[in-house]
Amino acid sequence: MSTETDWPYLEIHQSRTREPSPYELKLAATLEEVFTEEGHELADVVRGLNTRQVHAPDGAAWTEDSFRAEMHRLGA
Repeated sequence: MSTETDWPYLEIHQSRTREPSPYELKLAATLEEVFTEEGHELADVVRGLNTRQVHAPDGAAWTEDSFRAEMHRLGA
């Protein structure tokens, strides 16, 4: 039988330095929904977020560029 100490690199949140913000949790949940219902292409993701009125951090509608920038900022 193995324990967590046998696998020190299997820490689920090993790169996380803090708890996700409410915005990050909402974005993650909505992205899961979009991936499940609409697709994985960038255009699908942007359209899905905008359809669900989950706005970019500045309150604007998402664009492909703003989504890429936000994912980069979040380290995704």
